[in-house]
Amino acid sequence: MKLSNTRNGLLFAMPWIVGFICFSIFPLAASFYYSFTEFNPVTKPKWVAFANYFDIFSDQLVIKGLLNTLFIAFVSTPINLFAALLLAGIVTKKFRGRGAVRTIFFLPSIIPTIAATMVWIWMFDPSYGYINNVLGWFGITGPAWLMDQRWTKPALLLMGTWCTGTAMLICMAALQEVPRSYYESAEIDGVGPIRSFFYITLPSIAHVLVYQAILNLINSFQYFQQVYIITNASTGQGAGAGYASGGPGNSILMYPLYIFHNAFTFFKMGKASAMAWLLFILVALLTIAATRISRSVTTQAGVE
Repeated sequence: MKLSNTRNGLLFAMPWIVGFICFSIFPLAASFYYSFTEFNPVTKPKWVAFANYFDIFSDQLVIKGLLNTLFIAFVSTPINLFAALLLAGIVTKKFRGRGAVRTIFFLPSIIPTIAATMVWIWMFDPSYGYINNVLGWFGITGPAWLMDQRWTKPALLLMGTWCTGTAMLICMAALQEVPRSYYESAEIDGVGPIRSFFYITLPSIAHVLVYQAILNLINSFQYFQQVYIITNASTGQGAGAGYASGGPGNSILMYPLYIFHNAFTFFKMGKASAMAWLLFILVALLTIAATRISRSVTTQAGVE
């Protein structure tokens, strides 16, 4: 009977198993092999050992892309968490129209990335964009957001805070799980709202915030669609031969975008594969470190 159940289970799972092997395991193995070869779509792979990896560490654009990605990862994460927690704190209060406000805050998260990015490009326009027009009401001359390398990263950070709806819902659920008795006891002892937030709310939801931080870091290292759309919309074309389009001064040349350019603009598939594996190792190390921090935080907060 057990053998029959195992066989039936495998038969039902077979389509997924075949798909996983063909579309996940095999591409990973092929990418690992190609990272040690000189390879493009029109020639056969030529074994070059670690030449691609040496090339990566001598390429200044790799360093530039990695630094830009690290900036987005470690600066946008606390900003997005703060925005999500702030919005969650607002929508957990009881007031008229709370459901409509929750819906409005969450809507940006379900808008397709391409459509949202095109709207932001229009809003960032220095001549007729809404953002500079609003700044003009207060006598402030807005910058050329996506044309000035000093302002491209702040523009990306501003775009990122707009899509915190999912994180807001998770933080909202975590806030609602904090026992009300904690706050009632604090009020009896004369503890104010600010101290209650730092000594009750934050420790109680610390594990959720760390989990959200890990997800945000992982997503930041895959930051591609927005900058690809911005760079193509700004130049009117993709990267030219031998040139990686990364905005003014390559200020928004993210690491995944440079992988894309190496693979499909320069046709250096081997180097792109090596870059992808280095990104995988970096994300894996950061995830392990963040997971250990998460365990430490949850233990100290008394969650476990």
